[in-house]
Formats: sequence, C-alpha cells, structure tokens
Amino acid sequence: MFENILLGLSALNDINMLLAITAGVLGGVMIGVLPGLSSTMGVALLIPVTFSMPPQVGLAMLGGIYLASTYSGAISAILLNIPGTSAAVATLLDGHPMSQKGQSTRAIALATFGSCAGGLLSVVALLFIAPPLAEFSLLFGSPEYFLLAVFGITVIASLSAGAMEKGLIAGAIGLLLSTIGNHPLTGEMRYTWDLPSLYDGIPLVVSLIGLYSIPEVIDMIARRKATGRPAIDPDQSNPFSFMPELFKQKMNVVRSSLVGIIVGIIPGVGCSVGGFLSYDAAKRTSKKPEEFGKGSAEGVVACETANNAVTGGTLIPLLTLGIPGNPVTAVLLGGIMIHGLRPGAELFTFNAEITYGFILSLFVANLMFVPIGLFIAKYCVRVIQVPRAILAPVIMTMAVVGAYSIRGSLDDIAIMLFVGAIGFAFQLFNVPRAPLVLGLVLGTLAEGELARSLALVHGDVAAFAGQLVSRPISLVILLLCVYALYQGVQQHRKKSKMLDD
Repeated sequence: MFENILLGLSALNDINMLLAITAGVLGGVMIGVLPGLSSTMGVALLIPVTFSMPPQVGLAMLGGIYLASTYSGAISAILLNIPGTSAAVATLLDGHPMSQKGQSTRAIALATFGSCAGGLLSVVALLFIAPPLAEFSLLFGSPEYFLLAVFGITVIASLSAGAMEKGLIAGAIGLLLSTIGNHPLTGEMRYTWDLPSLYDGIPLVVSLIGLYSIPEVIDMIARRKATGRPAIDPDQSNPFSFMPELFKQKMNVVRSSLVGIIVGIIPGVGCSVGGFLSYDAAKRTSKKPEEFGKGSAEGVVACETANNAVTGGTLIPLLTLGIPGNPVTAVLLGGIMIHGLRPGAELFTFNAEITYGFILSLFVANLMFVPIGLFIAKYCVRVIQVPRAILAPVIMTMAVVGAYSIRGSLDDIAIMLFVGAIGFAFQLFNVPRAPLVLGLVLGTLAEGELARSLALVHGDVAAFAGQLVSRPISLVILLLCVYALYQGVQQHRKKSKMLDD
C-alpha cells in the first residue's frame, strides 16, 4: 500500500500533472458557476483533449474538473439563489439567506472550506478503504435502494417543519413530475404528450434552472418597481478569517463527510441527495435548528461538505468494480478505458503508479480549488451590486442559454419556463421548493427500484414486504425512515406551537 502511495507521489512531481490539475480546477470552477453547465458536460467535453496525454495526466485533469465544478455551483446558489449545478440545490436553503443578510463572503468561504474538507476526507477513504467499502455496496439490492430513496424522501418532513402540509404537497408534485417519461422497467411512455424531449423524463438541470431562476427574475423586477434600488451591498470581509469557524463545526464536517462518502458509494443516488441528507442530519443535531432555512452557517457547511465528499465516494465502486456511481463517473469510466485501463484489481496492482497518482491528484485538486474558487468568487460577489434592471435580463438570458445548451432543444426552454411558473406559484404562496426537487430527484430512483423489487417476487406485495423486514440492511433503513418521519412530525409540532404562542 505505502509503496504504491510513494509511486503516486512520484507521479505528482511531474510539472505536467500540476498543470493538468490547475487547468482542470480552473475549468471546473467556471463550469460550476454558470447555471446549466454540468460536471458531466465538462468531463465529457475534455475527454478528447486528454487522448494525447499520459493516462495519469489526463485523469488528473478530468478529476480536477469533477471536484471543482461540484463545489463551485454553490457560488451562484449563494449569490443569485440559482444552483450552478444540481449538487448545490441544498445549499440554497441557507446560502442565499446568508447573502441577503450581507454575509455573502462568509457563506462562500464556509462553502469553500467545507467542500475542501469533505473532498479531502473522501479521498482518504478512497485511498485506504476503497475495496471493503465497495464490497459492502454490493450487498444492496433493489429493496435497499428503494428504501434508501424513501429515506431521502422522508427528509421532506424535516425541510417543511412549520409548513408540513405545503411541503408534502410540493414533494407530491415532485414525485408526480418524476413519473413523466418511459417506465423504468417496461419502457411504456407516460404523460409525454408525444414530445420526444419528455421521453427520458423532465431533465433535472433544466427544471432546477427554471424552478430557481424564473421566480428570482420576477422577484427582481417586482422589487425594483417597489423600491427602485439595487441589491444589498456585498460582504467585503477576508474569506480566510472564517476558517476558524469551520474548525468549531468539526463534528458537522465529519458527520457530513461520512454521509457524503456513503451516499457516493451507492450507485445512482448523487450529490444533491447527499447534500439534503447531511442538511437534515445537521438540523436534527444542531443546538439552533430554528436558524436553518434563515441563513444558518451550519446548514451551508453540512451541504457543501457532503456533496464534495460524494465525489470521492463515487470513485470507490468505479475504480474497484467498474460501477459508475453517477453520470459524471460513467463518462469518467469511458475516459479511463480509452487510456487502456480496466477498473478492478489490476488498476491497483499492475497500474498502481497511474491509479495512485490519479487519487493523490484529487487530494491536490481539493486544496487547489480553495484559492482559485475564492479568487473567482471575489469578483462574483460584485454581481449583487449590479442594479436589478441589468441583472434580471442577464440571469434570464443565462437561464435560456443554459437550458438550451444541455441538449440543444428548444423544448427544454419551454420545460424550464413551465417549471419556472410552478416555482413562481410556490414563491407566491410560500410553498418550499426544496421538497419538489427532492421528489423529482428521488422519485425516479424509488419507482425504478420498486418495480424491479416487485418483478423479482412476481408482483407478490406480501413477499416484497417480507423482504423489507427480513433483510438486515433493509430493516435498518426502514427503521431510519420511521425515525426520520417521527422527528419531522415532532419538529413540525414544536414549530407550530411556537408560532401559536
């Protein structure tokens, strides 16, 4: 093991490796900041560029893009209330309220340091405990994946404390929207209105752009008419002055990192789910849960630590078993195989220098996006000084271009506007939007795994229910679901009682 780590360190002495990591991180930060440009797109576009590079150099560049773009989506989420990537959806809950309070630099700094900490811990997990963790993930079958999705959906109860009825309605709408497209098992088309763009369902990134950008633009126009004044002044604090605050939240960082790593190991779950689960865990254990959703620093740290910890977690089954954990690692698998490498034991033995060089390059990339991210964010913060009369059309243009660029379809712009109208209605009636996102993200996973589970028992519901309580992992997750619902109901009652008093 340690000999292989030394081989990896020797690979990092190559100046080309460091240049590749720097280029990847810089490109990743820029991709993540711009709504509509995803980590998957960034990695896919640059794979051809790596053909002529040595394998470890090319992989280092792709890894840098993956990590940096996952982090930098938080910048636009905090400043504009628009997630740059789907990984930053949970960060909206407290990141933008902090910016509205004049704490934009503090929020971005905590998001940056938290992302770095989560990413570093996940690389350590990848380096030392990849094989046993990957083997554990093989114990998950369709019933476990179904309950895991249900467990994620139970977070809606916590996110909606004090407005549970509205939160459940939003979650139900998200689940309903997730059924659009082909059935995950039979391929039957549902609610597509013969539109080819809906055959694969509502695109997540397109819906996120519409859900958060359209209401924001309308709100900017409305507030401008009411006040005629530009947005609040940006926070000009030194971002590194907030580093000690992260150390005070060390338990939050460790817990969120563990959540992110575990979520990353399980294929098909994703960064956004990791962010929501860690946010829920942080809220449950916080001494000030009432601050969550109103600008809680704990909430920002939890979300950003977890979603960057997911990145290292997704690479564990990819490198050890050849199983991609999300769309980005699926594209990355193609990049690995193009260089003549094959995931599995050979990657850690015969190609140890390449593999450990790649893993250690991720360690460097996590450290590198701190200064690069904070430098770029320093100028991004000035965005909130721009008058709304200019900012609103710019955001709208970015939203349209971002939605169109994903698949090159005008239908996606119409989908974005449709979901944006839903988001504006939610904002008008004070309905939380996060439960809708959670329902949309997890609905497809839950339905697919439920269909597969029932198919395995030939549609016998009693046999399926028996599996849920007879399989040890399923039983543990089921008990967690019950506990999460109980805690969410208790928080709702407590908050409702406080409002009544």
